Amino acid sequence: MNEELRDLYQDVIVEHSKRPRNYHALDAPARSAHGYNPLCGDTVKVYVQVDDGVLADVSFEGSGCAISTASASVMTDAIKGKSAEETEALFEKFHDLVTGRQEGDIEDGDLGKLTVFGGVSEFPARVKCATLCWHTLRAAIAGRDTPVTSE
Repeated sequence: MNEELRDLYQDVIVEHSKRPRNYHALDAPARSAHGYNPLCGDTVKVYVQVDDGVLADVSFEGSGCAISTASASVMTDAIKGKSAEETEALFEKFHDLVTGRQEGDIEDGDLGKLTVFGGVSEFPARVKCATLCWHTLRAAIAGRDTPVTSE
C-alpha cells in the first residue's frame, strides 16, 4: 500500500474514532448484544432494529481503542439497510481483509470505507479490536444473550 493511501486510511480511522457515527442506544432495539475483549479491555454493545428481515437501524455504545471504535462506527454505517445474509457476507470479506486472507485485491465497491482497515492485517493483535463489534453484531442478530469475547 502506498504511503499516501495509508495516510488517507489512517485519517478515516482517526475521524471515526474521535467522532463515531451511530454512537447511542436505540430506543427500542429488536436485539442487542454485549462484547468484550479481555486482552485490551475494549467493550461494545450493539443494538439492532430489524424490519422485514432488514437491519433498519444499528447503533453501538462502548469504550475501546481507536481501531475498535472506528470499526464499530464504520460497520454501523455499512450494514444499515442490509439483510442478515448480506451482513454476514460483508463480515466474511472484512474478516478476510483484516486477517490478510483475501484473495487478490478487494475492490472499493465490495467493502466501501471498511477497506481502511486493511492495514490491521499487519498487526495480528489488533484483528480482535477490529472484529469485536462484528462478532457482537452477529450475536445480536442471532439473539444470543451471552456476552461475546474476542477469544
